[in-house]
Amino acid sequence: MAKASTKATAQPAPKVDKPKTSATAKPKTRTNDPDRTRANIIEVATHEFSEKGLSGARIDEIAERTQTSKRMIYYYFESKEGLYRAVIENSYRRIRSIEATLDLEHKPPLEALAQHVRFTFDYQLANPDFIRLVMVENIHHGAHVAQFSPEQLDSMGDISTLHSIIKRGIAEGVMRKDIDPVDLHMSISALCFFNVANRHTFSTIFKVDMATPAATAARRESVADTIVRSVTL
Repeated sequence: MAKASTKATAQPAPKVDKPKTSATAKPKTRTNDPDRTRANIIEVATHEFSEKGLSGARIDEIAERTQTSKRMIYYYFESKEGLYRAVIENSYRRIRSIEATLDLEHKPPLEALAQHVRFTFDYQLANPDFIRLVMVENIHHGAHVAQFSPEQLDSMGDISTLHSIIKRGIAEGVMRKDIDPVDLHMSISALCFFNVANRHTFSTIFKVDMATPAATAARRESVADTIVRSVTL
């Protein structure tokens, strides 16, 4: 009788079907969003320029902190100075655009003016980068702002909200007729600006804490009252 073979017969490996891929399938790519990229660069550069000034800020550092590259920064803004000018313009336009949304037309003129002053005070307090940028540009004697077009300057200096309040105040007989809107804007800016720009030196010299909520609220009302009294008949 023949002996049974002890060697295992090799079996063919099972056939595994590979997943089918569509001939039209394309790899996923990141969607380009130029506006978002530009806004991100300006946001990071705003802090960088406000902290270190034009000469101290570095494009390499700005690129490292953004969602883009140094090459793209130069593509959008051409140069470090071009980016700096874009930051300055954006900072002014931002506060002007928010001012335009204030619902002051339905308030009595003096009340509207007080609210306008409080807004300016609060905005500058919450945006110290804006204050520092203005100081940096004044160190440069406004040389970069001087390069803006008349249209850009008009947008940055749009104080139509204040113009409207003064016009109504004069018409209703509660404000002086000799108020110059630009001069009034200057006074508001100066008083609100001081609270941010000088608080460290002033607090140290005069031994007062200007940063406490109580001190901030009191100063806010003092500024608003000062401005309103200055225009009232």
